[in-house]
Amino acid sequence: MELRTASDIRKTDIQQWGDFVKNHPRGTVFQSPEMFRLFEASRNFNPVVIIARDEKRITGVLLAVIIREFGGPIGFFSSRTVVYGGPLIDNGASHPDNILSELLQELIYAVKNRSVFIQFRNFDDRSTDIPVFESHGFRYMERLNYLLDTTDAALVKKRMSKSKWRQIRKGLEAGAEIIEPENEAQIKDFYHILHNLYQYKVKKPLPRYSFFRNFYHHTQKKETGIIRLVKYEGRIIGGILSPVFQDKVIYEWYVCGLDQEYKHVYPSVLATWAAIDYAIEHGLHTFDFMGVGVPDKDYGVREFKSKFGGEMVNYGRFGRINNHFIYTVTEIGFNVLALLRKI
Repeated sequence: MELRTASDIRKTDIQQWGDFVKNHPRGTVFQSPEMFRLFEASRNFNPVVIIARDEKRITGVLLAVIIREFGGPIGFFSSRTVVYGGPLIDNGASHPDNILSELLQELIYAVKNRSVFIQFRNFDDRSTDIPVFESHGFRYMERLNYLLDTTDAALVKKRMSKSKWRQIRKGLEAGAEIIEPENEAQIKDFYHILHNLYQYKVKKPLPRYSFFRNFYHHTQKKETGIIRLVKYEGRIIGGILSPVFQDKVIYEWYVCGLDQEYKHVYPSVLATWAAIDYAIEHGLHTFDFMGVGVPDKDYGVREFKSKFGGEMVNYGRFGRINNHFIYTVTEIGFNVLALLRKI
């Protein structure tokens, strides 16, 4: 088996890689060449792809991205490697566990000195892979999610809570519009709302503006996904950034709304509905909410998302700490920062 690791994909067979992901039953846009290019063009993102081959074909793909909040040496303290919905391994391979093991070993080697920890965010059931992950120092952690079947419009509306459907109707009747971005200035408005939400409420890192700008330009070329905005009285008051995988799945990656300022318009509800409605209109079978927290632990967003009628799943995550000392220091730092923001 041949393994090739690349932070620059110019020497990689993009067509083969793309076809492998598109035809894989677990395929996702997050493992695609298009997503690699998005990460590569965005500030403080450093994608790494590992491709396994036999004599004739690709047998495995693992796309990871190293994310930092800051540049320079201090950036290492916030560095983490994230894998969304991967790896993908050829179902016809004779020894899939061996391929998985080699991919993990190569990933650890490539990023262990460049990021504090590694996290795999699973999009499907990976429970049979737990022994292989554990053999490489990973720990399985439970994480909940909602998946919404969007194949039948009438069924979507039936499963949605009456209060949510009423809010959608009221928001639209009040004059709110769901639009495609008309220019980059509207993307900046959307980002500003997101930035305030993450800084004062979510209290989690948010990518720099360049990521959102680049995603917007990808949407104009019909790559990677969509952005939909909520417009009211000439102002952008909410929106959603949603990667899309072929005619299959749309993901809720970043969503926000000025819900306190425009309570009667329900911008966050309309933003979420915008992506669900897109899935219905374009024949996608699933809307993926991309996480609703840990079981048995309060998570306010879970209640909000549950009202849209999705099925709860628990596919979990795999995590591996590369540097325990810096991980502890960073965790303390983020907790102190969150505390200061409450004062």
